[in-house]
Amino acid sequence: MKRIEVLSPRLANQIAAGEVVERPANVVKELVENSLDAGATRIEVDVEQGGVKLIRIRDNGFGIEKDDLPLSLSRHATSKIKDLDDLESVQSLGFRGEALASIASVSRLVLSSHEQESEEAWQVQAEGRDMATEVKPCAHPVGTTIEMRDLFFNTPARRKFLRTEKTEFNHLEEVVKRMALSRYDVSFQLRHNQKVIHSLRPCTSEFDKEKRVASLLSAQFMKEAVSIEMEGAGLRLWGWVGLPTFSRSQADMQYFFVNGRIVRDKLVAHAIRQAYQDVLYHGRHSAFVLYLELDAALVDVNVHPTKHEVRFRDGRLVHDFLFRSLHKALGEVRPEAPEPDAQLHSQPQVSGIAAGEFAGQNNIQLQQAQVAGNPWQNNYAAQGIQPGQVQEQMNRYGQLHQGGPVNEGSQIGSPFSQPLPNNSVMPTMDVNGAGDKVIPPLGYAIAQLHGVFILSQSEHGLIVVDMHAAHERITYERLKVAYDEQGIASQPLLVPETIHVSQEQADIAEQQEQELSKLGFQLERLGPESLVIRQMPVLLRSANSEALVVKVLEDYRQHGGSRHMTEFRNEVLSSMACHGSVRANRQLTIAEMNGLLRDMEITERSGQCNHGRPTWTQLSMKELDKLFMRGQ
Repeated sequence: MKRIEVLSPRLANQIAAGEVVERPANVVKELVENSLDAGATRIEVDVEQGGVKLIRIRDNGFGIEKDDLPLSLSRHATSKIKDLDDLESVQSLGFRGEALASIASVSRLVLSSHEQESEEAWQVQAEGRDMATEVKPCAHPVGTTIEMRDLFFNTPARRKFLRTEKTEFNHLEEVVKRMALSRYDVSFQLRHNQKVIHSLRPCTSEFDKEKRVASLLSAQFMKEAVSIEMEGAGLRLWGWVGLPTFSRSQADMQYFFVNGRIVRDKLVAHAIRQAYQDVLYHGRHSAFVLYLELDAALVDVNVHPTKHEVRFRDGRLVHDFLFRSLHKALGEVRPEAPEPDAQLHSQPQVSGIAAGEFAGQNNIQLQQAQVAGNPWQNNYAAQGIQPGQVQEQMNRYGQLHQGGPVNEGSQIGSPFSQPLPNNSVMPTMDVNGAGDKVIPPLGYAIAQLHGVFILSQSEHGLIVVDMHAAHERITYERLKVAYDEQGIASQPLLVPETIHVSQEQADIAEQQEQELSKLGFQLERLGPESLVIRQMPVLLRSANSEALVVKVLEDYRQHGGSRHMTEFRNEVLSSMACHGSVRANRQLTIAEMNGLLRDMEITERSGQCNHGRPTWTQLSMKELDKLFMRGQ
C-alpha cells in the first residue's frame, strides 16, 4: 500500500471539477447563479463554439472587493453562508464555494469586477495551474465579468467526452432558459458565435411574464395552459400547467422551481403525475412551468453537488398540496369560448361554469325540439345512481381485471333508459333561439355526423364533439362522486389470513386503522411483524389479499395514502363508464345532443375522455375562412 498523502490544491480542484463541471452548460449555470446572488438585474452571456472555446458572462451586480478576488478562486470560499444556521435555511442559489475554483482549474479564467463602493476595478487571472494569483487594475463598470476560455485544455481526457458544438450549445441554451424562467425581474441576453439568440427584457406585468414563457417555450403552450395560484399551510404554488391536449412525447417541457431554484424531485414528479393521471393519454408527458414558495428552513438544498435535488422537511404535506392544487385546477377547467381578439393566448378559466348557468337556453332548446324519446338530461335524472347500484356495478366490472367476461352490449350507467328511434332526418331548430342571451361555450347542436360526432354552431365557429368520449367522461365523473358518497363495501374472510410484514408496515396498520377501514380493510396486529386480515373490499375479493395489503401499507408509508387503491378504483369505474356510455352509430336527437353539450360545460375534465383523448375541438370562423381561402 502507498502512503497516505494530502492532495495538491490543483489536483483537488480538478477532482471537484468532475462533480461541478461536466460540460459548458454547467459553467454557465454556476456563473449565472453567482450573478443572481450578487443582485444583478442585467446578465449577458456570450459563448463561442458551444461554450468550449469561450464563455463570457457580464452582470451589473454588487461586484467583488479587491482583497476578495484571489480568495474567490479558492475552494470552499464563499460569502453566502458562515455557520450551520445559515446552511439550514439557505436563501442563495450558490453556497458551496466550489464553482469558481473548479472552473479555474480546468480552463483559462479571467475575473474582472468593480465593487459598488470602490472607485476602481480590479482583475485576477488563473490558467489551471497551481500558482499564486496576481490582482491588477482594469477598466470595468460596476458589476462583474467572468471570461472562461478553452474548457478542459489541461485535461484532454475530459475534453474527449464533449459532444458536438450544436449539442453542447443546446444544453447551454436550456440552462439560460431555466434561469430566465426563474427570475422575471432580470434581463437576459444570450449570444452564440456573435449571433443574438435570446434578448429578454425585465417583466413588469403578468402579460410580460406570459410573453417570456411563450418566447422561451412556445406560444402554443401558453395558448393551451391554465394559470394557477394556490396558497395554504405556508406553501404557495403558482405558474402555468398545460392542458392534457398539450401533452408531449417526452418530458422536455417541465420546469419546477422551489424558492427560485429549478429542481428535479421524485416527490414533486409523483404528485404532478398523479394529478394528470385521469386526463393524460398513455405514454404522454405533461408540460408545466410551476413555482413553489415556502420557508427556506423547510427545504434542504444541500443534498446534491449540483443542487438539482432537494429534500423537504415535510414531504407528505408538500406532496398533498401539489396534488390537490393541480388536481383542482385541471378539474375546474370548463369549455369556454375564446376571445376573438386574444393576442397571446386564450387560456381556460379555473373558476369554471356554475351548473345551470345555461339552463334558460337549454330549456328553450328542449321546448323547441319536441321529439320522440326522453331528453338527455331527463334520462340522467330518471336514471339516477341509486344507493347500492354503484357497488353492484363495481363488483361486476371488478371481474374484468380478473379475466372475467365483458358484455359489449351492456348499457350500465347509460342515460338511455329506453331505445331511441333511428331518425334519418334530424329535427330542425333555430340555433339562435336564445335571443339576446349569451350563447354557451359549446354552442348548439345542428347535426350528427356518421353517428360518431356532434356538430355544433358556437358564437365563434364550428364545434366537433366525439359523443362517446364526452359521455364516457361525464358518466365516469358521476360514478366517482356516487362511489365516494357510498363508500367501499367490505366482506369478512371465511378464514382470516395471517401475513408477515415489516415492523414499520405493522405500525402503519395500527396508526391508519380508521382510514384502512374506509377502504374496506380490517387488519389486526398479532405481533411485531405479523397481521391478520379479517375483512377485504368486496370489489377486490378475488385479488391476492396479502400482496394487496402490503401494497396499500407501502402506499401509506411513502405517500400518506393508498395510491394503489385509488388507481384500481378509478380503473374499474373507467371501465364501467366506457361500457356504459353511448356507443358510436347511435342516432341522437337534437335535444339529446344539446343536453350532452350542457353536461360537458359543467363536468370536470370534460375536455378529455377517461383515456386522455380529447373530447372536442373547435374550428373558428377565421380558420374556416383560411381553409376555403375566403377573402384572399
